[in-house]
Amino acid sequence: MKTIVINADPKRKGICAQLMKSAQNGAESVGCDVEYVDLYKMDLSGCRICLICKQDEETCKCYWRDELSPLIERILEADCLLIGAPIFFSNPSSHYMALLERLIYCIVSYKTGNKFRGKVNVGLFYTINYPMDYFEKSVRPHLKQSEDVLKMLNGKVVVDTFSNISKNDYSKDDDTVKDKEKQLDKDLDTIYEIAADLSS
Repeated sequence: MKTIVINADPKRKGICAQLMKSAQNGAESVGCDVEYVDLYKMDLSGCRICLICKQDEETCKCYWRDELSPLIERILEADCLLIGAPIFFSNPSSHYMALLERLIYCIVSYKTGNKFRGKVNVGLFYTINYPMDYFEKSVRPHLKQSEDVLKMLNGKVVVDTFSNISKNDYSKDDDTVKDKEKQLDKDLDTIYEIAADLSS
């Protein structure tokens, strides 16, 4: 079994990265071969609409020459994809969206729809600075369409949301620090279990 874990947060040691490292550990706990990727270290762009992937014999592959195309190939050959993405201005990070549009666009045919015949389970994990109830009521509904396209990878799709507020956002005397640290420990355990399940 092969699992690819992607941190789509510019911070390589932030809360999102910690969560994705826990996801990596969860996948490894069930014997998976795991590749960990910091997306913001890569030279990439969004889809350039070169349309090579729309030729009948050239589907399920992105042909743009940058570091993202080989990663897309590896994702489509994997058994599980786990992605952590921060929410900025009610949308996931730009690098996550670049990956999503190129990953999905290259498996779609204008004539026959989804050409991908593999199966990749997906875990998508948002990190937010919003109050959770506000996010679920006012922001999350606008993300449903971009979440639903992940079903085109033909596997199970799990979406979860975690707080991105670290103890550095609070004064040392604030009791909220301890609460946030406890919540982070719970979140790390939660994402570990989800990753293990999706990678099994």
